[in-house]
Amino acid sequence: MEAPLAALPRSQLRLADLTTRRATDFSLVPTADERRAIADALGITAIRKLRFAGQIAPIGTTDWALRADLGATVVQDCVVTLDPVTTRIDETVTRQYVADLPALDGPDVEMPVDDTVEELPTVIDIAQVMIEALALALPLYPRRPDADLGTAVSAPKGATPLTDADAKPFAGLAALRANLEKKEE
Repeated sequence: MEAPLAALPRSQLRLADLTTRRATDFSLVPTADERRAIADALGITAIRKLRFAGQIAPIGTTDWALRADLGATVVQDCVVTLDPVTTRIDETVTRQYVADLPALDGPDVEMPVDDTVEELPTVIDIAQVMIEALALALPLYPRRPDADLGTAVSAPKGATPLTDADAKPFAGLAALRANLEKKEE
């Protein structure tokens, strides 16, 4: 995915320009137009608020660690009613940029245990990290609290409709138990 904010100078951190003696603070608060572009890129209705602030700190002589807080208020369509659903997202984002990352070659590649470790780039695009973290934090199936799927029951003419309760594996045993309890009374 092409980052909608990739062209912004304030989102680019060139590692060679950063001090290696202490952490460097950053804060990215996209404008309304930038939030609209991000929402379009992510396929959601809107982003009302978005802030990404943290630090990038040196680790040893070549590696870097990024730690930031992502705060966002997003609007998505409800999966049931298509009405707008507003969600607040507050996440801590961590990334490690490592110079000597082992190469992943061959047809069978296993995912590393730590998915926050990445190859060391020359420039870190803070906007891209923010958008990726936001995309991963979005609810997959946003749903209004009062949204109800209802029950759809159908059957061929003359047959008794099969409900969800009837289809459960122990529904027959529950009916048998109920019949036995009635006979004992």
